[in-house]
Amino acid sequence: MRTRAGRVIRVSIQPFGQGRSGDGRHRPPADLRPEDIPDGPVSLRRIGRLFAPYRARLSALLALIFLSAGLGVISPFLLRGVLDTAIPRRDTALLSELVGGMIALSVISSVIGVAQTWISNQVGQRVMHDLRAAVYAHLQRMSLAFFTHTRTGEVQSRIANDIGGIDSVVTSTATSIVQNVTTVVAVVVAMVLLDWRLAAFSLVLLPFFVWLTRRVGEERRRIQSVRQGRLADMSSLVEESLSVSGILLGKTMGRSPELVRRFSGESGELADLEVRARMAGRWRMASVQMSFAIMPAAVYWFAGESIAAGGHAISIGTVVAFTTLQTRVLFPIQSLLSVGLEVQTSLALFGRIFEYLDLPVDIAERPKARALKEVRGDVTLRDVWFRYSPDARWTLEQINAEIPAGTRMALVGETGSGKTTLAYLVARLYEPQRGCVSIDGVDIRDVTLQSLAGTVGLVSQETYLFHASIRENLRFASPDATDEEIEEAARAAQIHELISSLPDGYDTPVGERGYRFSGGEKQRMAIARTVLRNPPVLILDEATSSLDNETERAVQQALDDLSRGRTTIAIAHRLSTIRDSDQILVLDAGRIVERGSHDELVQAGGRYATLLSGADVAVDHQIPRSGATLA
Repeated sequence: MRTRAGRVIRVSIQPFGQGRSGDGRHRPPADLRPEDIPDGPVSLRRIGRLFAPYRARLSALLALIFLSAGLGVISPFLLRGVLDTAIPRRDTALLSELVGGMIALSVISSVIGVAQTWISNQVGQRVMHDLRAAVYAHLQRMSLAFFTHTRTGEVQSRIANDIGGIDSVVTSTATSIVQNVTTVVAVVVAMVLLDWRLAAFSLVLLPFFVWLTRRVGEERRRIQSVRQGRLADMSSLVEESLSVSGILLGKTMGRSPELVRRFSGESGELADLEVRARMAGRWRMASVQMSFAIMPAAVYWFAGESIAAGGHAISIGTVVAFTTLQTRVLFPIQSLLSVGLEVQTSLALFGRIFEYLDLPVDIAERPKARALKEVRGDVTLRDVWFRYSPDARWTLEQINAEIPAGTRMALVGETGSGKTTLAYLVARLYEPQRGCVSIDGVDIRDVTLQSLAGTVGLVSQETYLFHASIRENLRFASPDATDEEIEEAARAAQIHELISSLPDGYDTPVGERGYRFSGGEKQRMAIARTVLRNPPVLILDEATSSLDNETERAVQQALDDLSRGRTTIAIAHRLSTIRDSDQILVLDAGRIVERGSHDELVQAGGRYATLLSGADVAVDHQIPRSGATLA
């Protein structure tokens, strides 16, 4: 997959029971070093645009920073007055004024510091929120194909780990940069005003320190890219192996010890990377810190040598005031160098976040899309071709079909013949490369996605329920539905009596993915959810595949009632779902090879009859409505 910026994203799926075979999305080979990862261009201007909506607060913050920096350089001048004037002259009144001013400056600076922290955290957390919301909203716009090729843990890692990793950068680092730069400029000016010779001596090594810090930052940035990839791998492993399905598979396959070993290995590699990230350039930075610690003593030596050599006299007050200022400038300089490392590291995180934001949306709503209104339900597929990737074989070829409003069409064929794909094209979960799908004569690419979702209802063979109450799961289809409407939908799906018999009734939690209920019970809840949505066009993707014969008959009756007067596309699993269909399409390797009613296809003795024979069902007009199935 290629982003709009031209960066190639490789997406693959690795079963959680396997080791390091296969290339995960951000899993580099074991011998890949952080320095081998190319730097991706991350525009600082683009990062800056994240703060644009908060200009007013940032302006107030800048004003406080400038005020704090200005107040910070006054105190050393007051100190020089104390040492050079007030004490030698025994002027207690002046001494009290100068000391009082120093105390007042400290109090005011503390209050300003609290205000700065409050505003910077407000702005930073809003930027974090905007990023999380933007990534989540963009992922909601991605097609079903993206999620079938991307690990869930990878997606979760982008939202949680990557965006969470820039927390300190957006909440405090940006403010710290401005504050420290302002402080450094103000203090350097003050140092020059005190004594330009001491200032030049103190700052001569600063350019070298800046260059050294940039080198360290680049190294940490590369390590951070690998670290975030490892975090995504571990998140995927946790999400897959500690879900209900993962635990069930691991225990029944006896792979729990292997999963523990694999997680331990991932965690160990992550720990090693953490150590490498923290130790990267540590000796070089230690030399910088050591130099900063030595500088005040060097200033005393330089001043003493100057006085001993008979140079222009430097007063004791000037030396003490200068070293005080020097301490104040060395700390923000050191902080700036450390912040530079954080910024370099965070660029890797911003790169991963922007990478997801730049993913192209392959199924997008057209600018002038219109809403479907008063839908009759005529569905037409004209010369539809579809495949999942440009280099793959065609999944569907030259599909032409008309489904008049209020009729039922069944899709049959062997596994992999394209039945589900064809049905999903009607719901625009996928989009054909050729041809078009229309409802009431309108190309579904020209209608709004919201109105299409309200027009086409889907009951899939893979039922998904949220870890919430039954009522919340059903109301997800129609947020404004009343309790009475929810219960009526449950009755139509033959599940109301079971729910009512539970101690908490409709407020009963369904558990993770609905594992507190059987497959048939979950399927009936999904049917009730669709009943509540009341769509004009229904897609039944083997909707009764998880039901026993007796329950299937009851639910099928509910589906028949629901289908009456609606356009229905049923993917066949049991004969009871297709026998009474108005037309049946038989697919083979992505092509329609037969079409007609059940009786017509049986009499033709073609592919449909072969499928029936393979299901051990007599090919005649008296096929019973039992559990016989098609491939």
